[in-house]
Amino acid sequence: MLEKKQFFPEQEKGGSMSETILNIGWAIVFMLIGGFVGLGLMLISSWVLPRVIARHTPNIDEQKEILRGNMAVAEYFGRIVSTAILGVSIIVAAAVAGGVIAALH
Repeated sequence: MLEKKQFFPEQEKGGSMSETILNIGWAIVFMLIGGFVGLGLMLISSWVLPRVIARHTPNIDEQKEILRGNMAVAEYFGRIVSTAILGVSIIVAAAVAGGVIAALH
C-alpha cells in the first residue's frame, strides 16, 4: 500500500502554508522595524554630520559661506553629507535584507 508521504512531499520538508504565512509576517515585521531604525539613523546622521564638519573647520562658517554663494564650500559640504547618508543607507539596507532573509528561512 502507498504511504502518505509519497502523496504529500511538502509535509516531509516541513513546508506548510501556515508556516509560510508566519515567515512572511515576520519578514514584514523585520522590514518595518529596519525601516524605522533606518529612518532614525538617517535623521540622526543628517543632524550630527554638519556639526562634526563644523568642528573640524572652526575658522569657516559653512552656512554663512553657502549663503554668500561660495560654491566650493557648498559642493564640499554637500558631497560629504551625501556620502555619509549613502553610507548609512547601505548599512541599513544590508541589515533589513539580512532580517528578511532570516525571517524567510
